[in-house]
Amino acid sequence: MSIRDLHSFKQKALVWAAAFDVCCILDSNGYADPYGNFDLIIAAGDQKVLNARSEHKFNELKAFYEQQPGWMFGLLSYDLKNEIEQLGSTGADQHNFPELFFFIPQYLIAVKKNAITVLKGPADILDTINHMEPTVAKANTAIEIQSRLSKALYIKTVEALQQHIVRGDIYEINFCQEFFAEHAVIDPVNIYHKLSEVSPTPFSGFFKIKDQYILSASPERFLCKRGNRLISQPIKGTARRSKDAKEDALIKQALRENAKEQAENVMIVDLVRNDLTKSAVKGTVQVDELFGIYGFPQVYQMISTISCELDAEVHFIDAIKQAFPMGSMTGAPKVKAMELIETYECTKRGAYSGAMGYISPDGGFDFNVIIRSLLYQAETGYLSFQVGGAITYASQAAAEYEECLLKASALVQTLIP
Repeated sequence: MSIRDLHSFKQKALVWAAAFDVCCILDSNGYADPYGNFDLIIAAGDQKVLNARSEHKFNELKAFYEQQPGWMFGLLSYDLKNEIEQLGSTGADQHNFPELFFFIPQYLIAVKKNAITVLKGPADILDTINHMEPTVAKANTAIEIQSRLSKALYIKTVEALQQHIVRGDIYEINFCQEFFAEHAVIDPVNIYHKLSEVSPTPFSGFFKIKDQYILSASPERFLCKRGNRLISQPIKGTARRSKDAKEDALIKQALRENAKEQAENVMIVDLVRNDLTKSAVKGTVQVDELFGIYGFPQVYQMISTISCELDAEVHFIDAIKQAFPMGSMTGAPKVKAMELIETYECTKRGAYSGAMGYISPDGGFDFNVIIRSLLYQAETGYLSFQVGGAITYASQAAAEYEECLLKASALVQTLIP
């Protein structure tokens, strides 16, 4: 079945899906993606749920999949790193998202090139969606956004991290800060609509677990599996966009040729290559694209693509575990960078810089990196987002702070009544 008005269908489908206790919508927003299987996929209702709580959560996921291999959608929180490595998390956490949560949907709908397919559930569910009201009430309270870090403290912290680089503890670290609002009353559906309009991205998504929401405008893929091939696409390198076409072209070219940004990017490419080597057939890890420059509404990003052939002896869920969390959100060396993140960041990351996505019946999967995302706890009214960037020896702390504000701009704009 074809869709005449995809925009209207998306609005109606989100209203419909968000009425369930659990749902996940993943949207490419029309970006060309050689590795993407769908332009839009909508999973609603929880036929069966895994909220892993043991010390071996990835093993729980493996057992969950093997008991009923089929479509499942889920969340991998950043703090799963503590299961993978000898690490801990001590920061404050106002959201308390599950560390590993997957559900088997009651209803599943996919869109590819304006063709819509009901993968699970009765075909007449489309009639139900098409009769939904596509618009929703706007948020009715002003939101006061606060920062966990002053600019001065941010700069002081970056300088402290650079001393670790001087000592040889690390080469690069992704340092993040939280912006938050308390007692916020928002309509998550309406805010996600606005976010999608302000910042349409290829790995955006809406994830609801009862009264917890992730509203994501992520531009980054963590890891996907197509056939027997794993693909990861880390982002490192950011530049603002300009409304002036000539200036915009110059900004893009300057990012392409920026030695500092290339150095940051290649460090993470090497880290991801190392992560994939743990699951790969020997000699198959390769860099398919280095320093690709891609445009988004607010920023240009430098994106590289690394792939490998999955070793037949390695379970695909173990491959996810061995690459998690995304190297672009940690640093190099990875474990030491994660240790320092716990020391210097004020807030537990939780779902932020984790991943959300799906696993298909044939063992394929696709997960984004949860960045440029609003996290909302409806029961308490706690709303937050985190932004960060790569800190190297060559970084200028004040410029890094401004880059954080640039990355946050779409999220702030979304929250303005």
